[in-house]
Amino acid sequence: MARAMIELIDVHKSFGSQQVLRGADLRIEKGESVVIIGGSGSGKSVTLKHICGLLWPDKGKVIFDGEDITWTPELKMPRHRVRIGMLFQNAALFDSLPVWENITFGMIEHGMCAPAEALDIAREKLAMVGLEGSEFKMPAELSGGMRKRVALARAIAMNPEVILYDEPTTGLDPIMSDVINELIIETNEKLGVTSVSVTHDMKSAAKIADRIVMLYEGRFIADGSPDEIMNSDDPVVRQFVRGEARGPITDGRKAGR
Repeated sequence: MARAMIELIDVHKSFGSQQVLRGADLRIEKGESVVIIGGSGSGKSVTLKHICGLLWPDKGKVIFDGEDITWTPELKMPRHRVRIGMLFQNAALFDSLPVWENITFGMIEHGMCAPAEALDIAREKLAMVGLEGSEFKMPAELSGGMRKRVALARAIAMNPEVILYDEPTTGLDPIMSDVINELIIETNEKLGVTSVSVTHDMKSAAKIADRIVMLYEGRFIADGSPDEIMNSDDPVVRQFVRGEARGPITDGRKAGR
């Protein structure tokens, strides 16, 4: 079997008395686009933070491109993180910096480009997301959709091997959501990256995913193509993808699980 890009093996993570991951297992191949679905608080964003080394498991292993990064010292993590781009839920732009500096901030910090080269790099990445001519704008001048696209330009600036998307379409209207979906697909195809997305938007999930996996009660309980997940007979999966008020997820919450 070929080496996976990302593996989570029996990962457990708790915050105080709250158990979030309870033996999560996930394998993502190079070049795949995988979408993680699940209810609020199910551990989706916690999973992303394990992949990029912002959190360490209480138990289990995290393997990145064949290397066990589970207990990598913080001082050695930058060489891992520069291989990963991240699009945060709320874009997370620096309000005091113009667009071009937001995009290249990480590159300059890691010594990957000289300040004199940064503007040209930012223009190149902005062209990829359809925002030519926006390099000198401030974040406050951008719409929600434009901020997401700048955040995507920043995510791809260091030519990452993996891109993590945390709720990429949250807060956007249906048309702009589909613009972001198309950009994600185009980015994956052009750059050949492995992508991992977290979303509650099932329309977006079905469009951008090669595979969809579902987190429930700390474990991945479903793994399949978009069609397989959307037409699943599993009552938990079915309730979630249909957005139904009644079912095992709701019953479990009432029971305090």
